[in-house]
Amino acid sequence: EVPKLGKEAALKAIKEWGQTKSRITHLVFCTTSGVDMPGADYHLTKLLGLRPSVKRLMMYQQGCFAGGTVLRLAKDLAENNRGARVLVVCSEITAVTFRGPSDTHLDSLVGQALFGDGAAAVIIGADPDASVERPLFQLVSAAQTVLPDSHGAIDGHLREVGLTFHLLKDVPGLISKNIEKSLAEAFYPLGITDWNSIFWIAHPGGPAILDQVEAKLGLPLEKMRATREVL
Repeated sequence: EVPKLGKEAALKAIKEWGQTKSRITHLVFCTTSGVDMPGADYHLTKLLGLRPSVKRLMMYQQGCFAGGTVLRLAKDLAENNRGARVLVVCSEITAVTFRGPSDTHLDSLVGQALFGDGAAAVIIGADPDASVERPLFQLVSAAQTVLPDSHGAIDGHLREVGLTFHLLKDVPGLISKNIEKSLAEAFYPLGITDWNSIFWIAHPGGPAILDQVEAKLGLPLEKMRATREVL
């Protein structure tokens, strides 16, 4: 089901792009909903009728940072392969995490309460053809970091019962404590220090996280409007 859901998002992205599927040179597929061989990237290639020579990359178990990871990777692929058009797809179903209530697995209820089935897709390139392509956004810079003392904050493990989650109680506090330093390092190359001057779309990992980020950075409510709409 993961490739089928991804197909719907991919078809929408291709339609909005307005170009033939034969122009797609790379496929990046990411999911946390299980592991298969051949991967979901292979099945999606078949479902979409992409060229057999499309360069594919399958990514599993990226969790909450899947979207940022695939965009960062696609940016590098597009910039280092002239004429590349990278189809990026993330697809998730919640069946792999669903189970009945259990006193020993209360953490799993958090994910079941917050998240649902969904997929998203975009096409990324570094040299748009102005005569036929209309880019919506430009990926200017990408960064990644590991927060100190964050080991074990969010754990996911594939077990016989499915995908189990473990969350520390103060994940929002951990993010709030490190958000300013992380942003300063990420935006230093761009010379940006005013967090109210940028457009915000954050992973909607729960209202407590968004509340603490807003408070820490002094963001007005409208800055997280798009994120809260997704949540």
